[in-house]
Amino acid sequence: MVAESYGVVCLRSIFFNFQISFFESDTGLYDFCILNIYKSMITTVVLGNKTLYADLSKPVDLSIPLRDGTENPNCFWAPMPEFSPVRAGNFVGSTAEGGSVNFFNVKMNPHGNGTHTECVGHISGERYVLSECLKQFHFPAVLASVYPQRTGNGDRVILKEHLEHCITDPGISAVLIRTMPNDIYKKTTNWSDSNPPYLHHEAVSFLVEKGVRHLLVDLPSVDREVDGGELLGHRAFWQYPGNTRTDCTITEMIYVPGEIRDGLYLLNIQTLAIELDASPSRIVVYQLVSNPEG
Repeated sequence: MVAESYGVVCLRSIFFNFQISFFESDTGLYDFCILNIYKSMITTVVLGNKTLYADLSKPVDLSIPLRDGTENPNCFWAPMPEFSPVRAGNFVGSTAEGGSVNFFNVKMNPHGNGTHTECVGHISGERYVLSECLKQFHFPAVLASVYPQRTGNGDRVILKEHLEHCITDPGISAVLIRTMPNDIYKKTTNWSDSNPPYLHHEAVSFLVEKGVRHLLVDLPSVDREVDGGELLGHRAFWQYPGNTRTDCTITEMIYVPGEIRDGLYLLNIQTLAIELDASPSRIVVYQLVSNPEG
């Protein structure tokens, strides 16, 4: 005979879902085993008077894996990433070549190769490094899909009016922009010399006014590819040099799959502890919902 019991235990915002099966033993007593154990790690986010929940066991990775060779997104005429085994005497750092371990050198450019996060040190005369500017790593965020508008000179531009309705909740500190149309080729596109879409600096200024401190886009830059060094979007976002926002970041070349809906998310920005103005980054989001049980 088998009797089954189901339950949910909440401990410090961690929900354990379990099924317990009881088995009658030869002595007439019941032994039991726990079957189908799975765990949902629920965290709470409060936005104004609204309480939302994120299941940390259901991450969505929006970063593009960095690969050796040409199968990467690339921009601004940067060389492609190169992974090569260390060679020293009879040692080769490649098990495929008979070595005992894999031990590779990596050559890449954070700004030109793949998903990356940057701080104001990208444009400043003063020295700022990302690891000193980015001190927190989780942020309430909104994902918005936008069709850039083609202007008279042929540019495709994200305007202020495209973003005015995307932030409806107080406390949003990050915005993720998915440009439309959206296709998987963004994961391998060489953007160099293609004049990609970009944000008008007034759109960036609007986001700053709304309290956005972290801007993430699926484009190679928030600015026009060739703009004579004006960098109007970058300067508007960091308010450099007048009122520099050193704790704010821009992330470029994310990829948001089509099945991910626009809306509210808990954002996690992960970077290397490297003393540069930018770092390859892993961008992870968790959907925010009103019901912790989905």
